[in-house]
Amino acid sequence: MGSSRHHDHADPPADLREAVKALARDHGPAISFTVAPEPESVTYARHFTATTLRRWDMCALTDDVGLVVTELVTNALRHSLPPRPAEPAGAIRLRLIREATYLLCGIQDAGENLPRRREPDYVAETGRGLHIVESFSSMWGWARCTEGKVVWALFRIPGPSAS
Repeated sequence: MGSSRHHDHADPPADLREAVKALARDHGPAISFTVAPEPESVTYARHFTATTLRRWDMCALTDDVGLVVTELVTNALRHSLPPRPAEPAGAIRLRLIREATYLLCGIQDAGENLPRRREPDYVAETGRGLHIVESFSSMWGWARCTEGKVVWALFRIPGPSAS
């Protein structure tokens, strides 16, 4: 199962199951952004996230969530798009759900390949994405859905600081 910081398997913790399912639906509590199959989309997704967090008065999470969104969108673009442009591409969607004590971020894509954290190769230019996701979120995981999968990351909302 791994450490308590991440869930590198298909089942999210029981208290998050419904929220993770909501990440894969076009309706419900999630705010959604469709990611176009182009490199600039990573920047657009990060801006969408920052704007949403500002609107939700959650600016303290902007850097951590923005970094995780960058990694998850990059992974979805790299691993879920068809190898040839002539093939139809499934939509990649960034979704955010805000609850009282947490923010849930998810990337849904039509890819069949499930995320797998690897030991980093410190010389390679790729392969560290899920380590970053793990480091900057409270936990992460994935779940299969009707059209592919959703990779999610959980962020605890900081409470008011004690004086």
